[in-house]
Amino acid sequence: MSALLFFYGTLKRGCSHHRLLAGQTYLGPARTQPGFRLYDLGGYPGIAACTGDRLGVAGEVWKIEPATLTALDEFEGVRHGLYRREVLPLQAPFAEVRVEAYVPASLSHELREIGDVWVE
Repeated sequence: MSALLFFYGTLKRGCSHHRLLAGQTYLGPARTQPGFRLYDLGGYPGIAACTGDRLGVAGEVWKIEPATLTALDEFEGVRHGLYRREVLPLQAPFAEVRVEAYVPASLSHELREIGDVWVE
């Protein structure tokens, strides 16, 4: 069964790893509910909860087919505990839809916050 995923970093259109989404269906721009920020993980971002945030994080929602989902899980290191897929609350028009995102399994408090939009 296909899944809906929210991408906020290098997998977005025009970014360095977007080719991994070839053949998948772009559903549109999206933004998380407030309470999330991006952090610099060294050439790519990680998303994390941030209680003081009022904007949320900008990204894209895609419909991902099972074979591609398996490949993305491998790319993101899910099996190795680097990232996990987690449901994130999004703003309309995706507010009532179950959408997952790749979230870092752990973040250091020493990482630099980079705001609400990842730009390569």
